[in-house]
Amino acid sequence: MHLKVFNEREQTTAEIEFSGKTVIELLDHLHLNPETVIVSRGCEVLTEKETLNENDSIELISFISGG
Repeated sequence: MHLKVFNEREQTTAEIEFSGKTVIELLDHLHLNPETVIVSRGCEVLTEKETLNENDSIELISFISGG
C-alpha cells in the first residue's frame, strides 16, 4: 500500500510503500514508539488498531508530557 507520511517532529513528508494494515504496524515499520506520537488522518486521531487505506495521508505528531 502507498502512504504519504508527514512527521511533525522532523518536519518531513515521505511517500512510502507499506505492506502492513494497521497503525501499530506502521509505527513498527517506521521504528517509532507508539507512546511518543499521535497518529492522525485528516482531523481524525487514529488508534493503534485502526486500519489504514491505500493513498492515506498520515500525520505523526510528537507527544510531549511534562510534570
